[in-house]
Amino acid sequence: MSAEVPVTARIAAVRNSLQPSERRVADLIVDEPDAVIELTAQQIADRVGVGRSTVVRACQTFGYRGYPQLRVALAAERGRRAVAPVAQDGALGGIRSAIDRIADDLRAVTSLLDAEGVSEAVDAVVAARRLLVVASGLSAPVATDLAMRLTAVGRPAETVGDPIGQQIAARHLAVDDVCVVISGSGANEASLRAASAARAAGARVIALTSFSASPLTERADLSLVLASGGSFRDELEHTSRIAHAVFAEAFVDAVAAARADDASLARSRVLEILSDNLGDAG
Repeated sequence: MSAEVPVTARIAAVRNSLQPSERRVADLIVDEPDAVIELTAQQIADRVGVGRSTVVRACQTFGYRGYPQLRVALAAERGRRAVAPVAQDGALGGIRSAIDRIADDLRAVTSLLDAEGVSEAVDAVVAARRLLVVASGLSAPVATDLAMRLTAVGRPAETVGDPIGQQIAARHLAVDDVCVVISGSGANEASLRAASAARAAGARVIALTSFSASPLTERADLSLVLASGGSFRDELEHTSRIAHAVFAEAFVDAVAAARADDASLARSRVLEILSDNLGDAG
């Protein structure tokens, strides 16, 4: 994993695979990063009620040699982070503050991705005979949007809203097909069943998720893990798929670039249809 990956992004990506004692260490680091920078490994251990060795082991799980290396990386991350937005009054002020928070978190979204993996995913989507995009719950709108955008650039993509229908469609895929499964948690049961059905059909499964270790990544041939910003408490209180939606839009642009002239022709046709459907009234 690249040294440039923020500490909090590394932790978020593996949090759901941690032991309970290590998870307490992780949550303290993410929830109180400024305080943690000033603490020793023993002080962290005392704060969360674990042994010092657990703190060291947790840091190694996050990709560091030990606590001193994590502490330095966390200090660097806090130094690069934009100044926290000042809370503003009123509904509009609250909206502006929320947007500032989201914009700050988005800066780390791609930090867990590698160029080879993304290129492989683009090539697989471009070459697929059939392309099925599935998701349930909060991720469902992202799947619908991704399928629509891919179709608009001339890479036809299917999506099915009903969870049972998703499994049926996935089971009808073949070895030359691709199934993109979107699940922030990587644990949505309906999405997991669709992924398993696609695997059983011999299709290639690409996961778009927020956790590097999850039931979904275990079923996927290729996983695109998007770093989630903020603390675990933030995720619970402000569960969002904005990062996935932003990535999906940019991913379509990458697919369009790979298809070059075909995508340009497809977009021209889309513009013609949009023009024909615009009313005359200005």
